[in-house]
Amino acid sequence: MGLLGYTKTCENSSSSSGGGGERRSCSRGIGSLIRKKQVDSVHVKRDTHLQLAKKLSLFDLIAIGVGATIGAGVYILVGTVAREHAGPALTISFLIAGIAAALSAFCYAELACRCPSAGSAYHYTYICLGEGVAWLVGWALILEYTIGGAAVARGITPNLALFFGGENNLPTFLARHTIPVLGIVADPCAALLVLIVTVLLCVGIKESSSTQMVVTTINVGALLFIITAGGYLGFKTGWPGYKIQSGYVPFGINGMFAGSAIVFFSYIGFDSVTSTAEEVKHPQQDLPLGIAIALSICCILYMLVSVVIVGLVPYNALDPDTPISSAFSSYGVQWAVYIITTGAVTALSASLLGSILPQPRILLAMARDGLLPSFFSDINKNTQVPVQGTVATGIFAAALAFFMDVSQLAGMVSVGTLLAFTTVAVSVLILRYVPPDEIPLSSSQQESIESVSLQFGVSTVESDGRVFQGPDSCENDNQSLNEKMEIHRPLILEGVAPDKRSELSRRKIAAWAITFICLGILVFASAASAEALPSIIRVTFCGVGGALLLCSLTVLACIKQDNGRHSFGHTGGFACPFVPFVPATCIFINTYLLIDLGATTWIRVSVWLIIGALVYAFYGWKHSSLSDAVYIPTTYANEIYLRSSGRPKGAGG
Repeated sequence: MGLLGYTKTCENSSSSSGGGGERRSCSRGIGSLIRKKQVDSVHVKRDTHLQLAKKLSLFDLIAIGVGATIGAGVYILVGTVAREHAGPALTISFLIAGIAAALSAFCYAELACRCPSAGSAYHYTYICLGEGVAWLVGWALILEYTIGGAAVARGITPNLALFFGGENNLPTFLARHTIPVLGIVADPCAALLVLIVTVLLCVGIKESSSTQMVVTTINVGALLFIITAGGYLGFKTGWPGYKIQSGYVPFGINGMFAGSAIVFFSYIGFDSVTSTAEEVKHPQQDLPLGIAIALSICCILYMLVSVVIVGLVPYNALDPDTPISSAFSSYGVQWAVYIITTGAVTALSASLLGSILPQPRILLAMARDGLLPSFFSDINKNTQVPVQGTVATGIFAAALAFFMDVSQLAGMVSVGTLLAFTTVAVSVLILRYVPPDEIPLSSSQQESIESVSLQFGVSTVESDGRVFQGPDSCENDNQSLNEKMEIHRPLILEGVAPDKRSELSRRKIAAWAITFICLGILVFASAASAEALPSIIRVTFCGVGGALLLCSLTVLACIKQDNGRHSFGHTGGFACPFVPFVPATCIFINTYLLIDLGATTWIRVSVWLIIGALVYAFYGWKHSSLSDAVYIPTTYANEIYLRSSGRPKGAGG
């Protein structure tokens, strides 16, 4: 076996005006889109003052997860989905949606344990799929958290006004005003709430999580009141909502699943837990537990609330705007509206904090990788949080909440989450079957390659006998790293070992199988959602996509998983069960929901993605930390890092 003497880099020499040569590494064309980073903190040791504070416990993660997930949607969705889609079977719809969300949670839990760094889905995608897709995911998540936070903040104002007897009775500095010339409805209360949350997040992660825990506890207490008081009324009156003639599933199985697709979005938010992975004391133990417990609590509360409400009032008599309050009012319990409103306000407040918390950490991760200005990677030495990124996020979200009615843009929020869910599931498949077998070296560590090559007497030839060249190699006037290592190439290439040839064949088959699984899902979901097409065309494409999916999934299930997965990243944490079936199902569900968002939403999102592509082309591509990286096999990575750090082999640390 030889040190892979390939360098997925191109080196360019540019002469200065004085005639001197300046050596610079670069990656051009498609090479920049597929270059991958390594797991943060495995070899890269940052200075202490550049690290986020590790202060979060399991209970903090549960509070963040539950608070970010349970928004005011449950107070409204119960009525809308029951009336139009599921009927009394709303409880089953919540259960199905919870199971679907759990599939994504399994994938997140494994990657969060292996890659416990800020950035969440962006970080995982960069490691497994490459820089281009990672940028797309990170840019979409920025849109999601910004619009999501602004939308939540504007939703607090009308609920808060109920304590004052209506919006007309709000204090002047909090009440909504219409700007005459522009016709814009300004919401100072929403902007003020965003700024308050921003200040709280700047104080420290522990203080923020403690506040989230208090607010979430009040919200859960309000839901428990709805369940217990509603249950008492239900048993007292004989549950009239379940005695209707249309039965338990009035809209049929299709209606029940349609309801599941809608309430699925009420589970979005648990991924906020993974954005704080770098700040968790015991990430490999607490992250999977935090995700699982938070999601379980949300699912149980959703199901119990829906059982009570559709049992108290027939589904066709529910108020679509205030289903819970109107249900209690119909039994003469008008005072319950204050408890329910308190729950709605605290739910929105917790959701607001959960929306703003992850974005500075996404910006931090992207800035660390050079894709965004270093301004966003600055960490305050006292609070050990990304203060500058948090302030920038808060100001932008507050401006949106003040000036814009973002309710029409709410569909755009789902794109970032669903895209992240999809790429995380694909990343799990890649990690299990074709994990990256090489890691990038920075320019300061590239000189260690020659010494390791000399020590082991290795060549620059791949183990299959090929000399690898970067996708777009550039000529260098100086002697490049490739040329230095070329000296050690043997004159006669030895044959490839049978076991190595078999492993290479397995990786190729697995890579193609994963590709065709994604392609089959895309074809099937697109055909199933295209109701405007003739039935014969839809059925044909569904058949082709389904056959491609099943065949590829069968092939992948029969292939042995890569042994390298055991040593990839941080080991010893949670492992996603039933691979490849769980990730494939997750990809299918999220792809279908993405396509089903509608053309209008995708047109709006496309504008944002085009802007992101321009930002990457004019800034991220040039400033990427991998622009001058040299890729070496993981087999020799530890030796090279030990040499570059000046420690003898076997040294601790």
